[in-house]
Amino acid sequence: MLKQLRAIFFLPVMVMVIVPALLVFGGGINWAWGLSALWFWVVAFLSGMGAVIGFWLFAQTVPLLVRCGQGTLAPWDPPRRLVVRGIYRHVRNPMISGVICVLSGETLLFGSIALLGWFLFFALANVLYIPRVEEHGLEERFGADYVLYKKNVPRWIPRRTAWELPDDVVKP
Repeated sequence: MLKQLRAIFFLPVMVMVIVPALLVFGGGINWAWGLSALWFWVVAFLSGMGAVIGFWLFAQTVPLLVRCGQGTLAPWDPPRRLVVRGIYRHVRNPMISGVICVLSGETLLFGSIALLGWFLFFALANVLYIPRVEEHGLEERFGADYVLYKKNVPRWIPRRTAWELPDDVVKP
C-alpha cells in the first residue's frame, strides 16, 4: 500500500496539484483569462468538467493497475501483467489522458501563463515519450498481446465502445 501511495504522490499529485499550485500562487491568478462574467462561468464549467473527467480517469486507473496489473503507475514499479479491463478497454493511456484533462481545466480557470507552459510541457513530453519509449517497453514485456491491443485501442482519446478481446487471446 505504501508503494501505491508513494507512486500516486510523486507522479499525478505532483503533476496535477503541487506544481500547478506553486506556479499559480507564485505567478498570480487571472481568473478565466480575464474574460467577462458570462464567459467566466462558461470557462469555470469547462474547467470543472476537465477536473471531474481527469480525476475520474485517475480513479479508474489506479485500482486496475494494482489488482489486475500487479504493479503501480510508476515506472520504477510497472504492472507485471497487461491490463485490458475497465477503462483500459477504451483507451491505452487513461492516466495521462486524465492528467491532461485536469491540467487543461486548471489552465483555463486560473489564466496563468506559467501553468499554460507546464500544461504544454507535460503534454509534449508525453506525446514524445509514450510512443517512442513506453510503448516499445510494453511491446518487449508483453509481446504480441500488446501489439494486438495497441492496434485496437487508441492511445489518448477513448473509443466509444469497449474493445472485446478475441476468443483466441488469453484474457488477462
